[in-house]
Amino acid sequence: MSTTTSARPEASIWLRLGRLAKRALAMELAVYASIGRFVVRRPAIPRGAVGFGYHRPVMTILVIFIVLSAVEIPIIDLIVHRWPAVRITMLVLGIWGLTWMLGLLCAYLMRPHTVGPGGIRVRAGLETDLALSWDDIASVARRKQVDEPKSPKIVEQDASRTLSVRMNNETDIEIELEAPTSVRLPGHGAGGGLQEITALRIWVDDPAGFMDAVRHHLAPVHEEGPGRGR
Repeated sequence: MSTTTSARPEASIWLRLGRLAKRALAMELAVYASIGRFVVRRPAIPRGAVGFGYHRPVMTILVIFIVLSAVEIPIIDLIVHRWPAVRITMLVLGIWGLTWMLGLLCAYLMRPHTVGPGGIRVRAGLETDLALSWDDIASVARRKQVDEPKSPKIVEQDASRTLSVRMNNETDIEIELEAPTSVRLPGHGAGGGLQEITALRIWVDDPAGFMDAVRHHLAPVHEEGPGRGR
């Protein structure tokens, strides 16, 4: 009995490490896939669908980080050039970090939200990819909301569970679902894995164009003013 009990924490640790390793590998592959899509100019947009970016609020800071990472590589190389082992290690880490940042930028550009015959696809960065069919969606509204920093991704109120895919704490489109719908979010535990939601709020750089595309497939849609989260 005691042997089984003592083995459980160890098994749990290995399970978590395995999940982390699997997620890290998936993100690494997504980095190179996004760079590849950018090079061949093939954004991940299904046939017949229209893509809508969401990168505008974070573009400036991403570019700044990329420039700083690029400048940092020769500076550190100059400092540690007398120690070959350290120099090679820092050079590899620097190039890997720069590549990762470029991949993240390419993911924002090449993995847009999409609206098409199959429904709405919500994306964010390297991992988030949520497919909602038109049968899942009750209505779509243009509604800007600014949440407090570090607000939870999923907000529960009465019988509703609203997922917010924010950019700089902001969303400007709200999608109401016909019924509680299961979606798979990056990570595990609180806020990750398989989650059941009743609504979804996202940021779109061109909300007017997004709503125009939705009108071809779903009615009614709504236009509302800005709001502020609690």
